[in-house]
Amino acid sequence: MTFISIAFLVFFVCIVVGYYLCPPRFRWALLLLGSCYFYMVFVPQYILVLFFIIIVDFICALQMERTEGSARRRFFFIGLIANIGVLFVFKYFNFFNDNIALIAQALHWHYSIGMLQLLLPLGLSFHAFQSISYLIEVYRGKYPAEKHFGIYALYVMFFPQLVAGPIERPAHLLLQFKKVVIFKKGNIFSGIRRIAWGFFKKIVIADRLALSVNYVYANILNVPGPSILFAMFAFAFQLYADFSGYTDIARGSSRVLGIELVRNFNQPYFSRSVEEFWRRWHMSLSSWFRDYFYFPMAYSAKQITIYWLYVCIVTTFVVIGFWHGAAWTYIIMGLLFGCFIVIGRLTKSLRQTVAIRIGLTRLPRLRAAVQVIITFALVNIGWTFFRAPDLTTAVTFLKELFVGWHISFSQFIEEYLIHPFMMLGIKNVDLMLSLIFIFILLLVENMERQDRLNSFLNTQTLFMRTVLYCSLFLTILLLGIFTTNTFIYFQF
Repeated sequence: MTFISIAFLVFFVCIVVGYYLCPPRFRWALLLLGSCYFYMVFVPQYILVLFFIIIVDFICALQMERTEGSARRRFFFIGLIANIGVLFVFKYFNFFNDNIALIAQALHWHYSIGMLQLLLPLGLSFHAFQSISYLIEVYRGKYPAEKHFGIYALYVMFFPQLVAGPIERPAHLLLQFKKVVIFKKGNIFSGIRRIAWGFFKKIVIADRLALSVNYVYANILNVPGPSILFAMFAFAFQLYADFSGYTDIARGSSRVLGIELVRNFNQPYFSRSVEEFWRRWHMSLSSWFRDYFYFPMAYSAKQITIYWLYVCIVTTFVVIGFWHGAAWTYIIMGLLFGCFIVIGRLTKSLRQTVAIRIGLTRLPRLRAAVQVIITFALVNIGWTFFRAPDLTTAVTFLKELFVGWHISFSQFIEEYLIHPFMMLGIKNVDLMLSLIFIFILLLVENMERQDRLNSFLNTQTLFMRTVLYCSLFLTILLLGIFTTNTFIYFQF
């Protein structure tokens, strides 16, 4: 069941009504049953995979709490291997198998292991990592093992964030399932507002931009550089509106139920460095890798040097890329982001010196704008490998970016403003609407960044707030693209 469907709206209304009418001690059961139904609408049998992970982790956590020393470590590794093993079989086996087969073929070795014909369970990477964080927290003694099997199962399967996150920690989410939630109008209105904003991002912005992005990627050799550049920037906003839109719907749905999910985005395209970008993009994933991968690897060395930390940064981002998908494009994407961060650290003093000499330090706003633009450009290079289906397409896309800029001004006006469908794969009205909606997105994001959005809404009269909310709903209904509504991150 996808968020963008009448079925979900009916399902969600039934869950909310039942949740607040149900006695608090039974609410976990209602949410768990609802989450099971929500997941089984996709591929029913794959819920068995989820319950396998849940049962193993639940037992291992209880045993870790009851044992010490080697026995404690043994149960920890059993749970860890179960999660990573399931993830490997469904997501990574064919990737390694294909590459081993290519090596064997080059060396003239006999290799006869075939591919596994398995569909990747939706959101497997997300709930596997959420389960692993629970195991680590219990193993480190930072969180007690959950004694209630149903509540732990709900922690892994909670339907708003089941398919695409955010990745929660036990101390934040498990405790909320145990508290008594009181019906509050504020939670209802605030949650619905965030859900509507998520719908706006997804079906009004992301899915409209997808029309042009898909066209350009399908015709890379037939469109000039300006079209490639537009598609590159369009995909950046498509990806952000798509993924943050999902997160907004998830957080809004949870808030209606009186449950708060962690924030996953913090206006990332306003970042002034790639390092800052990853502190503000997919925050639940980047913080997960920071706490459970980067820090343990960095502190595992007998002598921690700056160069060792650089190795750890690049390695972490390569693994982050590989987490996204079993393909070389994702690995290269992670490698690029890791290298961008290391280069940024290595050149920090040099860039400061240059800024002082050219007088940029005396113009802090201009300097910040330049840093944001450069960061955005670097991020877009990384996103090219995220979007491209293979390395050849990604390299071709970047190469063709520099081709076809010799057209005259009149040709540019004709091809990109009068008849944009010729080169951008999008109609005039869709092009104009996309640009307007991106501006609105950035405006609202900037108001959120400066903590002015809530104060602005609260100071408006009831009539003006009603006009704003009705305008948002009408925009979604009249200008939304309802043909393709699959979220990009569902594949992970």
